[in-house]
Amino acid sequence: MNIQEVKQIRIADYLQSLGYTPVKQQGSSFWYKSPLREETDASFKVNTELNKWYDFGLGKGGNIIALAAELYHTEDVTCLLKRIEERTPYIRPASFSFGKQQSDNRTYRVLRVGELSSPALIAYLQERGIDIELAKRECKELRFENADKPYFAIGFPNMARGYEVRNRYFKGCVAPKDITHIRQQKEPRTVCYLFEGFMDYLSFLTIRVKNNPQHPRLNAQDYVILNSVSNLSKAESILATYTRIGCFLDNDTAGRNAYANLQRMLGDRLQDMSVHYAGYNDLNEYLCKKLLSQSTEPIKEEKQVQSARRMMQPPKKKGLKI
Repeated sequence: MNIQEVKQIRIADYLQSLGYTPVKQQGSSFWYKSPLREETDASFKVNTELNKWYDFGLGKGGNIIALAAELYHTEDVTCLLKRIEERTPYIRPASFSFGKQQSDNRTYRVLRVGELSSPALIAYLQERGIDIELAKRECKELRFENADKPYFAIGFPNMARGYEVRNRYFKGCVAPKDITHIRQQKEPRTVCYLFEGFMDYLSFLTIRVKNNPQHPRLNAQDYVILNSVSNLSKAESILATYTRIGCFLDNDTAGRNAYANLQRMLGDRLQDMSVHYAGYNDLNEYLCKKLLSQSTEPIKEEKQVQSARRMMQPPKKKGLKI
């Protein structure tokens, strides 16, 4: 594609192909949370009539090539044209509804599975407090279609070769839906940690790496991620093979019921780890709130870091060694 051809691409469609959806519309202007920086309020405007953008936080704006230059941190026009052209299979006229999409259980047709690299998806994971290198190791970037519309999201693989899919606006699955079992121990396998969703699993890894990146037990146990408490029955036979199971389920009714069911089956082998993030709905909320607290109240940072470290330490009495 040449410069003139690229300039004909609607910036709103280009942003949609990268995973950015407007928060609101005012006349001919779409307002976004900036793709160029982290922010809580939308201050990035796209004028659809002029096909120009402006970031009020940065004081910068321009055409689609200027936007790509900011996104990819280069002034090499040839490189920028190539990067924009790479997006053309996913650049289609987009329609937007200005209310956050709800979670759904629909299935999607996968077009491509690749390495996690989208700026939008990486920004979303950063907002959730997740270590990006860990996320790239554990997850994929999926391109898929639903009702002939293109989407993309973080993909977390399960045992049936399906994926849990997640981005800032929705979560769903690429069928078939199943649990994820990550095996790291040699026989006999003794310790397993159980999580409800992959975001909590990534949160656990992030907390432990932040506390001690050289921890000798990083790969010393296996993991089961349910990808929904409704999958609990699928995990029971696997969990029954372990002598110790750490249970990191949500602090809600569904999580407590799931724990009670497992305890009847596993007895003393099961340890409730949710006590370490009591007062929070799940481990990711704990991580996000702690990070926010540390950034807004630096004087408490060391105390909070010590608290997080204690959460990842083995209990003084019998229990799991983390």
